[in-house]
Amino acid sequence: MSDQQATTSTVDVVIVGAGFSGLYLLHRLRGLGFSTRVFERGDGVGGTWYWNRYPGARCDVESMQYSYSFDEALQQEWHWPEKFSAQPDILAYANHVADRFDLRKDIDFETSVTAAHYDEAARRWTIETDRGDRVRAQHFIMATGCISTAQTPEIEGLSDYEGGTYHTGNWPHEGVDVSGQHIAVIGTGSSGIQAIPVLAEQAAHVTVFQRTPNYSIPSQNEPMRPEYEGEWKADYQDKRAEMRYTAHGSLKDLNDKPAHSVSEEERQTTYEKRWEIGGAGYLGSFNNLLTDQEANDTASEFVRQQIKKIVKDPETAELLAPKTYPIGTKRICIDSGYFETYNRANVDLVDISEKPIERVTPEGLTANGKRYEFDSIVFATGFDAMTGTLFNVDIRGRAGQALKEKWYAGPRTYLGLMSEAFPNLFMITGPGSPSVKSNMLVSIEQHVDFVTDSIVHMRDQGLEVMEPERQAEDDWVDHVQETANRTLFPRANSWYMGANIPGKPRLFMPYIGGVGRYRRICEDVIAESYKGFRFEANASAAAAE
Repeated sequence: MSDQQATTSTVDVVIVGAGFSGLYLLHRLRGLGFSTRVFERGDGVGGTWYWNRYPGARCDVESMQYSYSFDEALQQEWHWPEKFSAQPDILAYANHVADRFDLRKDIDFETSVTAAHYDEAARRWTIETDRGDRVRAQHFIMATGCISTAQTPEIEGLSDYEGGTYHTGNWPHEGVDVSGQHIAVIGTGSSGIQAIPVLAEQAAHVTVFQRTPNYSIPSQNEPMRPEYEGEWKADYQDKRAEMRYTAHGSLKDLNDKPAHSVSEEERQTTYEKRWEIGGAGYLGSFNNLLTDQEANDTASEFVRQQIKKIVKDPETAELLAPKTYPIGTKRICIDSGYFETYNRANVDLVDISEKPIERVTPEGLTANGKRYEFDSIVFATGFDAMTGTLFNVDIRGRAGQALKEKWYAGPRTYLGLMSEAFPNLFMITGPGSPSVKSNMLVSIEQHVDFVTDSIVHMRDQGLEVMEPERQAEDDWVDHVQETANRTLFPRANSWYMGANIPGKPRLFMPYIGGVGRYRRICEDVIAESYKGFRFEANASAAAAE
């Protein structure tokens, strides 16, 4: 902590982040009578949808399911223009929520939290910001999202490049005009797959540098059909209740048959129908695609054949067809004309799977021994997921232990919500919870409700400190890994495993056991008097005893 003298204010709760987690937290805590202060590094609300303004940015969860459920009037009044919403529409929704519930007055914008230290004697957190704020709070909540720290690879010569450089996760809010330009796009994950088709329509030429090809399913996006919207709004309450106990937090048509229980002809017909419907529901074609390699091979091969049908150049098609990992074990991508883009005369694909980009030059870059010149370079290289943003803050718990030091071998949480030795520190959709393997809005609401209900429980019972027990945390960490190891997920070098960050420990970070199963576990924890958590009474309550 800084030694500078600074005025220290006091609130019940400090929240970091004004995305969908932070907004709902603020709304609930305010309604429950807690004094709350929110710090947000951007100049507006929206979290990931505030920062990710790259061309083509779009949600891969259907619009009617990607929204808050806590207010019926809000559900009924909002209209989504498309089946899968584009970033501007989701950001508009976040702004609508902030205005509707008058949330901005308790948010400090353009302010980054730099440190948070726990004072064991006072049983309070002291939080500092880059603007000199110093705040004491009983509860400290990191609502910073799972994919909010953009990752730009360290390539030799990057600082010497004379053209424009952009990252899809931190896109200029005024937009970027690439018309007439020769541009490079590095990365073919979700953001690259969404951005490349749009950039190809704008730029004179696009060269895509691909390390690992990705499986992608067409979104088959369309304008929102009034009858479809009406079906949801007529029965929103029941549909939401059902969503909360599904595997992914969303309603999908899931086939309960294994892939090899049907004939080859029926299997192919099933995949074809799913492809025509579009979206991540493709992985629900059969019930064992993510647990049985032979079953997965059939789904993977179907997509590879689709790619080869779409992409006219056989060599390019071959490079775009993933072969080194099972479909679905990296985040499945949903696209709008991605593979078709490679049929354009102004798009080239460069394979860098064997050798990475050698260096960036003032005019462009060198790869595979060839020099390229570009007006701009777009990095679609993803994020330091799940832990990166938590580590950006100097968080220190009991005895001054740094969170980053405790998690040196990988994140350790109980339920993805709290970590032992860090009392009253809550993480919304943290590592060890369904988070990125779910409909985030469903998981966010569930976590926020758990946290706020816990804080109310503490207030009502005269409790001052809440912290996981070490054994409960150890058991949960083991359970998360054991659950992942029963699937095919560990077979991919994915950002779920931290594989995109050099030196990051390799272990599966989200909980893959399912949204519904996780919710029931949390419900059982509460029903058993917060099993796995320990509490300390406040001084006055302890004295009264």
